[in-house]
Amino acid sequence: MTVFNLHQIISSITHNSLTTYRKRNSKVPNAAYADTADKKGAVFVVRKKEDFSNGRVKGYIVTSKETLAAEANRLTHWTPNTYQRFCYTDDTRTYIKGFEDANLSQINTFVVDIDTKRHSVNDIMLACIDHSIGEPSMVLETPNGYQVYFMLTEPIFISNKNNFRSLVVAKRIANNLKSSLSSVDADIYCNDFGFFRMPNSSNIIWYSQARYTPKECINWSMRQDDEESRALFAVPKKMTSQSVMDSEWFAALLHATDIKGQKGQIGRNNTLFTLALVCYQEGMDKTRAYDLLDEFNSNLRYPLSVFDMRATLNSAYCGKYNGASRVYVEALLETYVVGGSDFTVSLGSTYWYKHKKERKDRVRSHYEEWEQDIIDYLTDKQGALEPFVWHTQKELCAAVGIAQSSLNVVMKKSNKLLKTVVGRGCTAKTGWTTIGLFLTHIMRMHRAQSAAFKQGLDALIHSYVVQLAPVAGYESLRVILSRRNGPPDEQLTMFALHEAAS
Repeated sequence: MTVFNLHQIISSITHNSLTTYRKRNSKVPNAAYADTADKKGAVFVVRKKEDFSNGRVKGYIVTSKETLAAEANRLTHWTPNTYQRFCYTDDTRTYIKGFEDANLSQINTFVVDIDTKRHSVNDIMLACIDHSIGEPSMVLETPNGYQVYFMLTEPIFISNKNNFRSLVVAKRIANNLKSSLSSVDADIYCNDFGFFRMPNSSNIIWYSQARYTPKECINWSMRQDDEESRALFAVPKKMTSQSVMDSEWFAALLHATDIKGQKGQIGRNNTLFTLALVCYQEGMDKTRAYDLLDEFNSNLRYPLSVFDMRATLNSAYCGKYNGASRVYVEALLETYVVGGSDFTVSLGSTYWYKHKKERKDRVRSHYEEWEQDIIDYLTDKQGALEPFVWHTQKELCAAVGIAQSSLNVVMKKSNKLLKTVVGRGCTAKTGWTTIGLFLTHIMRMHRAQSAAFKQGLDALIHSYVVQLAPVAGYESLRVILSRRNGPPDEQLTMFALHEAAS
């Protein structure tokens, strides 16, 4: 059995966000003088899974790598990403708080939870390499499955600038990582940056030096978004006059009663939070929203406690969220509403189209015009020896002057454009061409190969003529070969038949 250095692994994950040694009672001499220059954060740890209960978390706060390594085998969960503010909720220092996304100091690693053992570790490794960003940095075995770590070479620092823009980017990367491993049943509803299993001497079954830079993660995530035709930051759109709360899907979800949920499946909290976000988005007073959701909760077969319901409502109304997620709404409808997949989910925005104007008078172009612009660009940039123009989607959009969402629409509708992706994970590159350019390149290659073949055949024939000229009866063969009007295969056949006859 491989023995792993826990201190080294923990240090690799947390970077310099924690002190190396304890400030008090350290086992290392003069440790008190170490790590005094930088501002440090903390992580939260839990001794057993049962400590997550009643809406509170029983655990303690750790600020040093030395403590984590020493306590690792006695802990079950931790927050591998570091928080900047941390405290206890009671005088006995029993319950902890501060592990909200907005309180994150930095993202050290992305973790994907696979809550089943139907798939082997080899299956998970292949899924990471073939369908995700690449080789995982670490895989932990849990009682019911596995947790896959993708560690960063340097942290993604979180700040409140531009409405927590860096956190939005990090959460999209986490979401894409989970989606990319859906073939091995990754839990896409698992908290992106919450508590995960603590690495210890018995649960680490894979560890490597695979690390990913923030830039690599962002570029890979953008390619995933391109494939799904979704933008990272939503562009404000004209709002419809109809309230989302008057929509059929909202009413259907509000009247669903058989909602509970389980591990790996969204449930009551997600439903209540989604409905509360819609109420907040529509400007409903918090007191009225409480009355509405209290009635919803009371009608559930397995209602939430008043404490949990109030906490969920407060979270939705805290102002950190813009509105409900379409992905969550569709998942809730499909799971808990009969015929839920047939509902059209509208979240309060729509597109407006007008009659076709001249292109110079329009802000937007029609997809046929974008298609022709792309064809013209690729035709101009194609090299003599290469049918593809190798650009990232962002580079092609910048060169042509087209939005990424428009390019995705064009590629789906077009029967004139070709796209190929070579390589896997972060080393992948994208090639663009047209059907016409590709066929022209193939014909050019065929002609070049045919010319090279004929040239080689002429040289071969000439050598035979020189060698066999004195041989009696060769004149008839020379005449036959001099009349090479057929394809190369036919010429060789004539040559072979004549030699066989001789």
